[in-house]
Parts: sequence; C-alpha cells; structure tokens
Amino acid sequence: MKKQYQTGLMWFRRDLRAEDNAALYHALKFCHQVFCVFVFDRDILAPLPRADRRVEFIRESLVDLNRQLQRLAPDNGAPPAGLLVRNDQALNALPALATQLAANAVFFNHDDEPKALARDAGVRATLEAAGVALHSFKDHVIFERSEVLTLAGKPYTVFTPYKNAWLKKVDAFYLQPYPVARYAAALAARPAGEAEGVPTLAALGFEATNLSTLKIPTGSQGGNALFGDFLGRMAHYKDTRDFPAVKGPSYLGVHLRFGTVSIRKMAAIALAAQKDGSEGAATWLSELIWRDFYAQILSNFPHAARSAFKPDYDAIAWEQGAQAEAHFQAWCTGQTGYPLVDAAMAQINQTGYMHNRLRMVTASFLVKDLGIDWRWGERYFAEKLNDFDLSANNGGWQWAASTGCDAQPYFRIFNPISQSEKFDAEGKFIRKYLPVLEKLPTAALHSPWLATPIELSAAGVELGSNYPQPLVQHDAARARTLQRYAVVKKPEV
Repeated sequence: MKKQYQTGLMWFRRDLRAEDNAALYHALKFCHQVFCVFVFDRDILAPLPRADRRVEFIRESLVDLNRQLQRLAPDNGAPPAGLLVRNDQALNALPALATQLAANAVFFNHDDEPKALARDAGVRATLEAAGVALHSFKDHVIFERSEVLTLAGKPYTVFTPYKNAWLKKVDAFYLQPYPVARYAAALAARPAGEAEGVPTLAALGFEATNLSTLKIPTGSQGGNALFGDFLGRMAHYKDTRDFPAVKGPSYLGVHLRFGTVSIRKMAAIALAAQKDGSEGAATWLSELIWRDFYAQILSNFPHAARSAFKPDYDAIAWEQGAQAEAHFQAWCTGQTGYPLVDAAMAQINQTGYMHNRLRMVTASFLVKDLGIDWRWGERYFAEKLNDFDLSANNGGWQWAASTGCDAQPYFRIFNPISQSEKFDAEGKFIRKYLPVLEKLPTAALHSPWLATPIELSAAGVELGSNYPQPLVQHDAARARTLQRYAVVKKPEV
C-alpha cells in the first residue's frame, strides 16, 4: 500500500491508549513515520485547582501510554519510540511541533464538547494555512453525531427508541478493533534533544492528590485490569448496581472519560453476553448506550450545555439569595441533615467518585428539595468528578431536574429517606462516610431527627451540633416544587 504522507503527527487527547485507537491506526497506516504528542493545554488547566485528581490521572496514564509506545515500535521492527509532551496552549503547540517535525498531516480523534470544537477549529485553521492536512476520527463512542437518526432523519430525543435503533444498527463492523500493531513500524524515534518521559506534576504546576491512596488504577493497564475484574461480576450487574455499599458498578467511568479503555471492546463483549441471555450484561450495555445517547444530544442540541433542553423549563424561578447560597454550601459539604445525601457528598468530596444511584438522589435533592438551579449542581460535579464528561453530566442533571430529553417527569421526586432505606438498608454506606452516625441504630440512621433522645445520646449524636438538623422537610419541599414547576407551559402527564 502506498503511503500518503511522509511524516504524521498523532495528537492524543481523550484517547490515552495505543491499543485499538482509530486516529493512531490511520496515522500509522498512511504515514511513513509518525510522532505522537499530548498537550497539557493551559487553557483547560488554568481554572483547575492545583490538586486535581484528573490531572494526576492523566499524567500517570501518559506514563503508561509512553511505555506502550516504547514497546510497540521494537516489537514491530522499529527503533524505540515515545510520547512527546507539551505544556502550552494547543493552538500554539500543535503548529509549532508540526513545523519542527516537518509534519505533513495531523491525526486526532473527535471531541464534540463545545470548547473542544472551538479549540479544534482554531488549530485546524492555523495548520491548514500552513499546508498541513488534518484528519479526525470517531473513537470515543460507538455511534456519534448523526449516525443514529429517526425514520424522519432527525436526532432521537427519547432513549428507548434510540436504544432500539442503536441495537438494530450495531454489528461487527462498528465494533471491530483497529489493528494498531500491524502498522507500528511507522512509529518514529524520539527526535534528538527531546526530553524523555512525562513531566512531573510539579513541573506542570500541580500537586499530588490522594489518587494513589485511593488505589485508583491508571492507564490502559489499570483500565483493562478493572474491566477484567468487572467481567466476573457483569452477570450480576442488574441486581447489584443500585446499592452503593455493594461492589456492583464497573468503576470504569474515568477510564471511559479519558479513553484508557476501548469502548468497542467493552461494547462487543457486553453485546455478545447479552445475546447469550445475560441480563446483567444487557443492563450494562444499556448504560453504554446511554453514554452514546447523551453524546449525540450534546452534538445535535448544543444549547443544552447552557440551558434547559426543553426551553419552557427556563421559566422556572429557582431559589436565590443568601438562604439559597447557604443551602447550596450545605449540600456541597454534606450538611443537609439527610444521611444518604450527606454520605454521597462526602464520597465525591473525598474520592472524586459518586455511585450512579446517589448521583440521581443528590441531584434530585438539590433541585427538588432545595429548589436550587440544576446548573449549580452540574458545575459542582464538573469540578469534583474524576469521570466528568460534559454530555453525561449535563444529561444526568437535566434528567434529574426534568428539564432534559427523556427526563423523569417533574412530579416524580426522589424521597431521600425511602431511597436510603431501600438502597442502603443496613446503613453500611452511610456509616462509612458519616462516622459521626455510625453508632445509631439502623432504624434511626436514615432519619436521625426521628431518633429518640436516648438513641441519640447513646450514639454520641447531637443534632444541630455534630450533625445538622434537616435543612427542609421533604413533604413541604415537594409541595413547593410542584408549585415551582407549574409555570411550565406543557406539563408532562
């Protein structure tokens, strides 16, 4: 096969693996030599706290990616290769590196978040003006953008028909891996004068977090190990996924976010297990399809990133002022007086992870018990979640707030007490994250304000002192929510 370019540049972004990588495969296939780069984009890093688990996760995953590239080249008859790393604005770094390496083309995988699209448009314009070709590919999802449409040629806005269409369309072609190793001999040796390895966190202007203490696996090696562990539990996923004290989820969210695992590999295995009758695999595959669904919603309806997907819901008057700010801070710090909500917020604050059931419970509480704009919570999760992904985070928050596509009706409001009693019946999760309540009898753990004075005293709990009284009464808050949503012109039935 005749190669189209002499020198190519592979730009890694949210696809931090060498295995089954669409853009890397095409770069190696169409170029005589390929250099690989990752840019710590200062425009993205600037607003982040100096101790950010995601930056540390990326940095550690790049160390793993660098090792992958170093092994791939010699294993396929080429000199050792490696990853080039830049700490700069992408708009500066990519053209400069393309010039330095005399690259004829730059290859990368799609990122459909609005800021990423704007960044990529700027990079594209600069490189094309310099005569450098750009090629981008789908890699982060199975189906993107307008690949799955209704019979009328419109994007789906309801999940179940989207899922049915997704399942009807998917086949071996869409799930086949990209055989990167077949063309790995095109990996170029590190240019003379280029520093080896990945910069330290300190060199990037960041500090170490508790990532290693939490034992969060990083890189493809960590992601594949997690997936391997989940495969042994996948059959039970449907029965275990809703209980935060049980090892039910895959815990692969951060690896999906940064592409240290292949979505094609996971979807193929889940689909095969579903066809063999595994209900657990079918349920987990649905979660992967939800991920595609929200990604295409953001792509086709970008206004959802800023406002309600359903514009009528922008008329809702959310709580404002000092009390709203105080309630929001209480929610952020896990001081609402509702143990399941507070334990969930402690989890996200301490670990950067929150169980999916609890993401729904905490979001519902903020919006429908406290009457606070869903965008406040969306921003907080965006700051704290290791696996923050704009489309999924926005979709989840708008689902909880009933403002989004295929959202729960506004009059369906999670009861934080019954959710606690149902999904943490023995209180194991609450006791783990709220040790102040650990000695309370289980019957009193879900609503401490109803405990007897003797029970509270014996457990060392002083309501209003070492654990708060409830910010609101759920029944009264529910009534206010129904009034608040009454402004919607076309209420759901």
